[in-house]
Amino acid sequence: MDDDGLVAQVAAGDDTALRELFSRHAPWLAARLRAVLPAAEVEDVLQETFLAVWRGAGGYRPGGAAGGWLWGIARRQAALLLRRRGPAAAMLPGEVTAGARQAADPAEVALARADLAAAVAALGPPGGPEREVWRLLYVEDRPVAEVAALLGVPPGTVKSRAHRARRLLRAALRTGPAAEGGPR
Repeated sequence: MDDDGLVAQVAAGDDTALRELFSRHAPWLAARLRAVLPAAEVEDVLQETFLAVWRGAGGYRPGGAAGGWLWGIARRQAALLLRRRGPAAAMLPGEVTAGARQAADPAEVALARADLAAAVAALGPPGGPEREVWRLLYVEDRPVAEVAALLGVPPGTVKSRAHRARRLLRAALRTGPAAEGGPR
């Protein structure tokens, strides 16, 4: 049976179909989640993801890719987990810590966070176009269409502002104190 059929059976209350969907998709979802979450949190997010699938299967519209639908749910569950844990518990992305020593030292973690905060400041004042797009797309994990609707701009404008925000962040992180080897 294909994934669309399984989701339809899940919507009808078939827990066997949910188990089959889980066995098909949990391995690759876990691999993708490990890229953005601490390993200890992946299993929790997977469980929350498939609980959300169980509850929301009736809203699934066949014809798309069920894997994409599942990944969207998993991303939202990961974002919710990180939001509940708060900014102090959120892990820094690999790009930010790639040049730094292992972040076991609390001072190193604080300095890396300060570097990241300085890079975010390079996006302009809070509420500015690039900073707002960055916040909505990458902090709140909202889709481009939703960000466009919230900001009252076309999706293409959101994408170009997101591109500019990423470019500004990369430049700020490259030229920050850690990149220069200067005092911290």
